[in-house]
Amino acid sequence: MKGHIRQRARHSWTIVIDAGKDPDTGKRQQQWHTIKGTKRDAQRILNEILVALEKGSYVRPSKLTLGEWLSQRLDGHVMMHTTPRTQESYRSIVNEHIKPALGTILLNQLRPEQIQRYYAKALASGRSDGKGGLSARSVLYHHRILSKALTQAVRMGILARNVASFVEPPRPARAKMATLSPDEIVRFLDAASETSYYTFFSTLLCTGLRRGELLALRWRNLDLDHAVLHVTETAFKLGNGEYVIKEPKTSHSRRSVLLPSSLVALLRQYRVDQDHLYYQLGETLTDDNYVFSQPDGMPLSPNAITLAFKRTIRKAGLSHIRVHDLRHTHATLMLKAGIHPKVVSERLGHASVSITLDTYSHVLPGLQEAAVEGRKSKPNVSKMLASQTNLASRPCRSRTCDTLIKSQVDNPFKNTNGSVNPEPLLHYHHLSLLSSRLSCAQYYS
Repeated sequence: MKGHIRQRARHSWTIVIDAGKDPDTGKRQQQWHTIKGTKRDAQRILNEILVALEKGSYVRPSKLTLGEWLSQRLDGHVMMHTTPRTQESYRSIVNEHIKPALGTILLNQLRPEQIQRYYAKALASGRSDGKGGLSARSVLYHHRILSKALTQAVRMGILARNVASFVEPPRPARAKMATLSPDEIVRFLDAASETSYYTFFSTLLCTGLRRGELLALRWRNLDLDHAVLHVTETAFKLGNGEYVIKEPKTSHSRRSVLLPSSLVALLRQYRVDQDHLYYQLGETLTDDNYVFSQPDGMPLSPNAITLAFKRTIRKAGLSHIRVHDLRHTHATLMLKAGIHPKVVSERLGHASVSITLDTYSHVLPGLQEAAVEGRKSKPNVSKMLASQTNLASRPCRSRTCDTLIKSQVDNPFKNTNGSVNPEPLLHYHHLSLLSSRLSCAQYYS
């Protein structure tokens, strides 16, 4: 492989690479590159091209722009390998942010400093409504989209390197987690008991399910006789109003969650009310019906849940929290009650216990202090559990996990060592006291 340099004008040079003969036509092949700068700069680039050709890493110049490549990736790889909600998010970020700022730049001429300036501008004034900048977490998401797109271009031989890997994205600050205290849970459930969403919110609190997982729950996946709930689907709405129900993203999200007896009683009464409603409508409630559904049989709207939740917390006089914070509340109270993090991780459907420990690290310092203070007076739980050899095994859950969950479900007022717990995991007795307040007519009013 040979090449030479020709001067085109002052500070302008042409590199000509002799690429041999075309195997099909037999004609001589040449590749031309225009370089701005000194002859030494042109010679350096010529040497780099020749080395890349020898190693097989050379990428032929192209007029493909970054915007065009992002669109191609969206219509190809992203459409095949991601969920509709991810596709919607990707399309919005690419079309509203990345393309207007960087889309016209040739893909092989994109430089790290251009990406860095884009991140800085997005932080300062990147909101689509013009009301300030984006959060560091949002810009980090932009970086991941851009970096993955460039990595795929390298893998497909369109680019020589991923320039986004040389850019340091902003680091999001750890957001302070909002959770409800036991007293606030009682106030929240008192306010919720006067709404049509009491059973829904109570189930979120007692199971730690995600909102979409509970919306997609069908009666066939709720075994009240054995007090267990099986998570097999999740539900969400796209921006265009389309309701999507699909399998969870990971295998760990497909799980079984044991239920406290008071929640079982509440759900039994709720099932009776549902049967009565369907009878009045001239329909029959089947196991394929969604547990929390609209009169037409479709799951409740996620937005309706969010609006009802906001009204409820205002009525309860609580500070602003999200529906998802009921999940955080469940996990935090479990950890404070001494439940093993592995059990909490499996109950929440996390991919690993390290995610649970990282998410709820604010709870761990207090747990360590309590462990040191009570170590001498409390039995060795690990040894105690190791002696339990007669436990039946279940997929995706260890014998240790079964024992710890069962001890809390059977009697949430007792610790694993049998002592009375003055602050139970959740105020399950509150569910029993209020379960009769929710009627069929009230739910659909």
